[in-house]
Amino acid sequence: MEKALKTDVRGLLGRLPMFAAVDPEALDRIALSVTEHRLARGEVLFRQNTPCNGFYLVAHGQMKIAVMAPNGNEKVLEIIPPHMSFGEAVMFLGKPYPVNAEALVDSLVLGVPREPVLDLIDHDKLFARKMLAGLSLRLHSLVKDVEGYALRSSTQRLIGYLLREAGEDVPAARLEIDLPTSKQVLASRLSVTPETFSRILHNLSSAGLIEVDGKTIRILDLPGLRDFES
Repeated sequence: MEKALKTDVRGLLGRLPMFAAVDPEALDRIALSVTEHRLARGEVLFRQNTPCNGFYLVAHGQMKIAVMAPNGNEKVLEIIPPHMSFGEAVMFLGKPYPVNAEALVDSLVLGVPREPVLDLIDHDKLFARKMLAGLSLRLHSLVKDVEGYALRSSTQRLIGYLLREAGEDVPAARLEIDLPTSKQVLASRLSVTPETFSRILHNLSSAGLIEVDGKTIRILDLPGLRDFES
């Protein structure tokens, strides 16, 4: 649902890399056109084939981007955290959204309309380059996902996710990862069934590599997890 704006919209937009160097007056104009959407957990922002009039920024909360197959199965494509945008590519195509966007928790999402963004692209080359860079990073991430699904086993995909969440420079000591959403959503994001997701966690626990406590995963043996073979 749309609400009257009560948020520091200009400040939130300024945190996005694409808007970081935008002239303050231009940023003010865009901020005035932004709409605010307060969504309860499970509420849908838009569905597949909804006309696209701009893109969105998660102010706080968490959004799930997914597609629905004809048989009713859902495939989660992305989990959008706070201060991340989504929907830019579709905005340029002039086509309806090909995905569903649903709040995983109570969320505040800002809608940025297309026209002031296109006007800014026409007059600010740096902004245009930054938006292209952001879209390129998103495309690179999607290519890496496809590569992972095609070349890696279910166990390797889950371990890879845990290692990414742990970070690249963590010490080889015990650490905790709080899963950002339900195991069912993460299973879909990693292209495994919920049953397979749970089985892999059980196997890793039995091997003494992790410990599972609800949505908290404790890594007990980081080097062992990195070296684990499915």
